[in-house]
Amino acid sequence: MQGLLLSLSLLASAAVGVLASDDLKIDVTLPVECDRVTKKGDKINVHYKGTLKSNGEKFDSSYDRQSPFSFKLGAGMVIKGWDEGLVDMCIGEKRTLTIGPSYGYGDRNVGPIPAGSTLVFETELVGIEGVPKPESIVTKSATDAPESTASAKVVEKVASVAKQAAEVVETIIADTDDTQEHNEL
Repeated sequence: MQGLLLSLSLLASAAVGVLASDDLKIDVTLPVECDRVTKKGDKINVHYKGTLKSNGEKFDSSYDRQSPFSFKLGAGMVIKGWDEGLVDMCIGEKRTLTIGPSYGYGDRNVGPIPAGSTLVFETELVGIEGVPKPESIVTKSATDAPESTASAKVVEKVASVAKQAAEVVETIIADTDDTQEHNEL
């Protein structure tokens, strides 16, 4: 019984940790319709402007260089906030990513970015290598736009943790069924 209570306690703690996370916030500022969204493993081209949440100071911008940044999504080539925040995105779509230190640069100073900074990136997906650019970008109305992918990911993570906890509980119950019963009471 203690094992069951411990398992349920761990499940609750994990779910609260996921729901209370300030690591990544995704705001879709220009929702777009498309047949093909970004996925891990894609080489993508992104325009961006990065600012510090604390004071709004710009620290970098691909727009200033007039050249989008290219990288392989999900391969660890960029900060975790980008690897996760730019998944399921359409060409032409714009998102604002608010990235906490654990999904950014953590406790390290990186150029003009102080250690422990929360970062805000205004991003625009310019292209996906091997995927033709649409002839025109069709935007979605606010009522057509799906809920934030970040919210969907939180729900998915909570479901995953709940499933793992249920498996642990099943194992504990199965293990305790093999013991002798104590009918002293």
